[in-house]
Amino acid sequence: MTTETPALPEESRSGKMRIVFALLPLIIFAALAAIFFSQLQSGKDISEIPSALIGTKAPTLDMPPLAGAMFGTTPMPALTDASIKGKLTLVNVWASWCIPCREENPIILELAKDKRLTVVGINYKDETANALRFLGELGNPFSAIGVDPRGKAAIDWGVYGIPESYLVDANGMIVYKRVGPFDQRSLQEGLLPAIEKAAAGQAAAPAAGS
Repeated sequence: MTTETPALPEESRSGKMRIVFALLPLIIFAALAAIFFSQLQSGKDISEIPSALIGTKAPTLDMPPLAGAMFGTTPMPALTDASIKGKLTLVNVWASWCIPCREENPIILELAKDKRLTVVGINYKDETANALRFLGELGNPFSAIGVDPRGKAAIDWGVYGIPESYLVDANGMIVYKRVGPFDQRSLQEGLLPAIEKAAAGQAAAPAAGS
């Protein structure tokens, strides 16, 4: 005599489906955690992530000025394409609420003293009063500042998180990018060699065209 397995009741099947759906977020989380852990184990640094914009024309700059900020004895100009045209420029994305931006500011101040370089800032999702207080307390390294209250410019520039900096050559091409604050290592191994290379290319350009 053969014994047939009774059909699984509909309620039992529904219960199993509910368990699967309940566990699905946990499974997805575990998979993402495994990927994140493997990236940590690989030793990769987010600051080393290459930007798709490197080697391409810098996005258009057309932002209003930071009201109340001063450049010497004159009001700080807006950040537009004219601010960087024909100049080797460091575009630094910053905000007063960004703690690494505060730590990085002395380095940006020193970079602003480099005669080969123009330093401009994009003030990201900030309050005007707080941004002015930041510059008043720590010093203003920028020759022009554009405010980006909704983050539109940051999206155009492919910003991961702030601070973030882009070196734009005299032809308007992005030649270097730094995600996160500068430190001595990133200066010596990244930015300064990029500045030297871009400045040398700029100096050689007239001779090459003659």
